[in-house]
Amino acid sequence: MIISPKEALEIAYKLEMDLVEIAPGATPPVCKIMDYGKFVYEKKKHEKEAKKKQHTVQIKELRFRPHTDDHDFEFKMRHAREFLSEGNKVKAMVQFRGRDIVYNEQGLELLKRFADALSDLGKIESPPKLEGKRMNMLLAPTK
Repeated sequence: MIISPKEALEIAYKLEMDLVEIAPGATPPVCKIMDYGKFVYEKKKHEKEAKKKQHTVQIKELRFRPHTDDHDFEFKMRHAREFLSEGNKVKAMVQFRGRDIVYNEQGLELLKRFADALSDLGKIESPPKLEGKRMNMLLAPTK
């Protein structure tokens, strides 16, 4: 119903409420009679609830060496499974020190074995690539 602003203010005053402009760009502008303090409170409460349910994805990093032992590999793989099941991304990195760079094929094989072992929980987001003395691979959780 279309009424003048003066009448709307009088009605709001009688009801001890506020006249709130909802859509100022509309012709004529749309206003609503409500308790503005309660409206702001409910809005903040709703935003807080939405923020609680929100999950931020973190990147968890695991470091290997080209000659990583099987037990250490299994231990780090269990951690990666935990990270992926929580919904986080996993960055697997093989660090080459000194003359270890000669064994970059072993590092590549290690990362491929790592990705195959975690294929049920995650998929490769970026394949293994050598950057300086590090070989990186990023795994993302499958939904």
